[in-house]
Amino acid sequence: MVTAMRRLARWSIRPAKNVETAVSPKVNVLRGLTARATTPLLPDDYLKMLNPLWSARELRGEVVDVQRETEDTATVTIKPGWGFAADYQPGQYVGIGLRVDGRWHWRSYSLTSVPQRGAKHITITVKATPEGFLSSHLVNGVAPGTIVRLAKPKGDFALPNPPPEKLLFISAGSGITPVIAILRSLSVRGQQPDIVHVHSAPSEASVIFRDELRALEKRHPSYRLHLQLTETAGHLDFTRLDGAVADWRARSTWACGPAQMLDDVEDAFHRVGLDAALHVERFTIERTDKGGEGGTVTFAVSGKSIEIDGATSLLEAGEKVGIQMPFGCRMGICQTCVLALEEGHVRDFRSGVEHGAGDRINTCVSTASGNCTLKV
Repeated sequence: MVTAMRRLARWSIRPAKNVETAVSPKVNVLRGLTARATTPLLPDDYLKMLNPLWSARELRGEVVDVQRETEDTATVTIKPGWGFAADYQPGQYVGIGLRVDGRWHWRSYSLTSVPQRGAKHITITVKATPEGFLSSHLVNGVAPGTIVRLAKPKGDFALPNPPPEKLLFISAGSGITPVIAILRSLSVRGQQPDIVHVHSAPSEASVIFRDELRALEKRHPSYRLHLQLTETAGHLDFTRLDGAVADWRARSTWACGPAQMLDDVEDAFHRVGLDAALHVERFTIERTDKGGEGGTVTFAVSGKSIEIDGATSLLEAGEKVGIQMPFGCRMGICQTCVLALEEGHVRDFRSGVEHGAGDRINTCVSTASGNCTLKV
């Protein structure tokens, strides 16, 4: 009897087992049963007709609002759909997938909202950059009501609870985003450690969350803000950090910002043997943020290839060039379509997870993330 029940549970959850959620596994049982009930007669798209945030295959969200923070920065408020829970850690990031001109673009952004039980919305604060296709679109072009794909929050840039008694935050530009989530969460929890915050920006007008930081400084004497305005004062020399923070060696430090700044901070801490006291979060523009998903799919055995966008599955790509690809349910459930990826990278529609050479992938729910090769 026990064995039979276990088999039933595995059968129920299997359609959604690769969908990363932040909630109890019981929810994936429900998601899996829903997928079973709608396969093959009523595919997952039927759920989207009822509610675009319902899906047994992936995490989704709806853009609720976009508020400008500075000339090139905006906070995007998102209502997560089924399976996303607010138990992430302040300082973590979330994967966002947005379809633009028929192609899916993915990027990870720090959550700027405070994780709270029952919270219905999350926020990310995005700085538009010339080299960042998706960031520019989120700041300047995304409209309320837009449906996005979500990946489960991740990242290690988070304070322990309770936090250290003395903290130093070092940030610059959009590197303020994970730090503001931490500061907001400390305030909500009523925790007031001794904090010194060194933040760099070109000018007062370009300081993201400037008014909030100033208000926090007035409200909590334990929080001290040092603004380094680089257009007038130049960049901070971290070999002379004592001038800004006399006791920085006695503080646990979290730093986030441009690569060069972080290199300088790491060098300064390394010289005095304090590597263990420094926690760093580096922002990098993902390849898929520049060009979007998609690429050339090569089928090694047949020698055929095809250019696809990020909305086309590898299974569909093969069928378009006349290759008899193995398949069953076409929803990533039955595992009939599983193949090993020979070269390149692909991304799973359901979770946003990117797979590389040697990984076994479901071709019916995966798309190209750059050029890739399948041995078929």
